[in-house]
Amino acid sequence: MFNNDLKAFFADKETPFYYYDMKLLEQTLDTCASAADKRGFHVHYALKANFNDRILQLIQAKGFGADCVSGNEVKKSIDMGFDPGKITFAGVGKSDKEIRYALSHGIFAFNVESIQEMEVINDLAREAGQIANVSLRINPNVDAQTHHYITTGLDENKFGIPNSELEKSAAVLRNATNLKLVGLHFHIGSQITDLNVFKSLCVKVNEWKNWFEERGTTISVLNVGGGLGVDYKNPDGNAIADFEAYFDIFDKFLERNANQEVHFELGRALVAQCGSLVSRVLYTKNGVKKHFLILDAGMTELMRPALYQAYHKIEKVGSGEQATINYDVVGPICESSDCFGKEVPLPISQRGDLIAIRTAGAYGEVMASNYNLREEIRYIYSDQL
Repeated sequence: MFNNDLKAFFADKETPFYYYDMKLLEQTLDTCASAADKRGFHVHYALKANFNDRILQLIQAKGFGADCVSGNEVKKSIDMGFDPGKITFAGVGKSDKEIRYALSHGIFAFNVESIQEMEVINDLAREAGQIANVSLRINPNVDAQTHHYITTGLDENKFGIPNSELEKSAAVLRNATNLKLVGLHFHIGSQITDLNVFKSLCVKVNEWKNWFEERGTTISVLNVGGGLGVDYKNPDGNAIADFEAYFDIFDKFLERNANQEVHFELGRALVAQCGSLVSRVLYTKNGVKKHFLILDAGMTELMRPALYQAYHKIEKVGSGEQATINYDVVGPICESSDCFGKEVPLPISQRGDLIAIRTAGAYGEVMASNYNLREEIRYIYSDQL
C-alpha cells in the first residue's frame, strides 16, 4: 500500500500525521451495511474508536447510528448530523449533566449499567417531564478471549448489571414511572477474532431474553454490542473484516421474535484498517545489542503498543525489495514504554526515511495526548492526493 507514489506525496508533509484511506473506509462501510441489511440488523458506530470529522461525515452519510460513551460523544454525534433516534448512550459513569443533555435531545436509549443509574435517570427524566428509554446492560460472564484490558463481559469486570441483581433491577423498572425498558444490552470485549465466542454470547442472550419474557416483560431490542476483530498482521491481505461470517453467527444462533430488532455497536472493524500513522526517522542508533530507529511519533500519537503491548505492522514507505535489519522502533517520549515494536525487520533505514504504522484507524487519533507538551496530531486523507 505504501508505495513510491505515497512516498512522493508525503515528501513535503510535516510529520507525524494520520493518513486515512477514505476509499477503503467507504468500501468497508458498504460491505458492513450490505451484510447487516440483508439480515435486518441495525449497526451503531462506536465513536470511541475514532471521531475524526471526515470519518464521521462518511459514516453518518451511510445511515449508521451512533454508539456513545460520554456526553460529548452524544453531542458530537448530533452536531455531525446523526439521527438522535439512532443514538445510544452507554458507559458506567454517566454524569447528571450528560444525562440531562441526552434527554433534551431525545436519543434512542440509555444503556444502563447499575440499579443506582436507573434510579438517577428516572429522577432526571421526571424533572424534565420525559420518559427515558433504557436498555439493561447485562454482564453475561462470557470470556472474550482477548486482552484483559479490553475484556468487558466477565463477572470481575466493572461493566453491566451482574446476574445476582437482575431480580431487583426488574423490580426497580416496574416502579420507575419515567423509564421505559426497550431492550437488553450485552458487550463482552474488543478485538475478538474467534467467532465461536459470539456463539457463546448468543446462548447467554437467548437465556436472558427468555428470562424477561417469561416474567411478562416485552423486549423490543437485543443489543449484542460489537467486538469484531481485525487483522493487524496482514492489513493489505485482510483489509475488510468478514462481516458476512460475523453477522451470520447471530442470524443462526440468536433467537428473536417477530418485530424484535437486533442492534450492533461496531467501531474497530469499521475504521481500523483505513488509518495509518506516518512518521519520520529522526535518528538511527546502534546499541551494544540493539539497532534503534527513533521516530518523531511516539506513544502520544499511538498509545496502544505502550498500553496493551499491542502489535501493529511497521513498514518503510516506498521501500521496495531491500535487505533488512532488525530494529527496535521507538518514539521520542521520555518513557521506556514508548516503543512501537521490538526486533522489527525493516529495510536499512536512515534519518528522514518515512515509516508507516498500520491499522491505526481505531484507538489511535482518539487516544492521542500532549504529554511532554507534544503538538496536536495532524491528518491527511487519500482524496487529497
